[in-house]
Formats: sequence, C-alpha cells, structure tokens
Amino acid sequence: MDLRRLLAVHETAEELVVHPRARQGLSDGPDVVETRLREERQAKRALARLETMQLESAQFAAALAQLRTDVLAHAESEEAEEFAQLRVELDDDELAAIRRAVESAERLAPTRPQAGMESVTANRIVGPFATMLDRARDALSSAAR
Repeated sequence: MDLRRLLAVHETAEELVVHPRARQGLSDGPDVVETRLREERQAKRALARLETMQLESAQFAAALAQLRTDVLAHAESEEAEEFAQLRVELDDDELAAIRRAVESAERLAPTRPQAGMESVTANRIVGPFATMLDRARDALSSAAR
C-alpha cells in the first residue's frame, strides 16, 4: 500500500528530526509536539486497521475517508503550529540542515506504521529492525505479485 509507506516513512522522519527540534526550540514546543505525536499514533493505528479490511467493504471506504480527514487536519495543524514557527525561529542554513536530515531519515525509515514508536529513542533502537523487516516484507510482496 503506497499510502501506508508514504505516511509511515514521513512520520518517522518527523519524529526523528523535526519534532525534537520543535520541542526544544519553540516556546510551546512540548505541547505542540505531544499533540502531533498523538495524531500520528492514531493515524498509524488506523493504517494498520485498514490493512486488515477487505478493500471492497463499506467499512474500508469509511475508515479510509476518516483517515483522509484526520491526516489533512494533522497536516494543517503541523503547518500552522509547528512548521511555520520553525521557519520564523530558524535561519536558512538550519532549515536546510533539517530538510537534509529528514530526507536521510526517510531513506532509512520503516515502511509500515509503528504505533508506539513515536519517540526518538524508540525509533533509534527499534527502527532499524523494523525497517529491515518491513523492507523484506515489501520485497516478498513485490515478488509474489
């Protein structure tokens, strides 16, 4: 599922790079980050549930529509409450460094949602193993098609 991969990789990179910087550097950083992490955890759980559903079911369609609504609201909140503040607080060089770090983290991130792994420590300890397993599963799934 391309959506699963895109969201899992993106959120992991934010959890490793963006959120720690926002937590430290923004006056309301801890509160903003905790709210974003809660939303991300809910999205990961929703993605995992979607993978257990029949694609043709009404339940899948409703759950996917809800996920879409939640992800769009999450993105708007991130933009307004976290990213916009970081752009004000940080200079161009630091923003560029964060962008590069996010891109690197995305290349190494697990491709499936890892609910409960929203902390930097959990991502660093468990993340490499999750990435290895996810990418092996991806390769096996691709080969089976």
